[in-house]
Amino acid sequence: MSKTNASLMKRREAAVPRGVGQIHPIFAESAKNATVTDVEGREFIDFAGGIAVLNTGHVHPKIIAAVTEQLNKLTHTCFQVLAYEPYVELCEKVNAKVPGDFAKKTLLVTTGSEAVENAVKIARAATGRAGVIAFTGAYHGRTMMTLGLTGKVVPYSAGMGLMPGGIFRALYPNELHGVSIDDSIASIERIFKNDAEPRDIAAIIIEPVQGEGGFYVAPKAFM
Repeated sequence: MSKTNASLMKRREAAVPRGVGQIHPIFAESAKNATVTDVEGREFIDFAGGIAVLNTGHVHPKIIAAVTEQLNKLTHTCFQVLAYEPYVELCEKVNAKVPGDFAKKTLLVTTGSEAVENAVKIARAATGRAGVIAFTGAYHGRTMMTLGLTGKVVPYSAGMGLMPGGIFRALYPNELHGVSIDDSIASIERIFKNDAEPRDIAAIIIEPVQGEGGFYVAPKAFM
């Protein structure tokens, strides 16, 4: 029997939990550059790009060559068990691009949630404080701490009960929704007045450009 999107969707529903969402009832078979071909042979222009992370397009020949070269050497050792030079080399390149006249180090992780979790842990360890200020409309991930930081209950934390404590919500500056820079700063000052002293806050986490919140850019003056 030939594969169809409908038949694969039935298999998906039987094998994969509903918690793993799927926007389009389409199954990709192959892709190249900005075009995706589904299992029924139809072509689509990919405007999603893996939620805006596939900035080199699909099956870029230089990336395929680099991955193939590495796979012919080794696939996985767990860097904490046996290190390998490409990890260090990438960290060096990232460090060189970070602005500022101070020493930099880089930690490589798999997901955004993992990055945010580790950033909060590092901030807590470095400051000896526990509180974190996040913003309305924010999206920071689906793990428990990052769910708490995410400023959107439905669909992410609905039905989960209360999120971890020590998280405080400020207003994201958004002229379209009537929130000025002064309003946003005032909301942080209200947190310091009503909820937590500045010395209890380990970090303020903000997206310079919100995606899940509605594609809003924080004003440069606010940043």
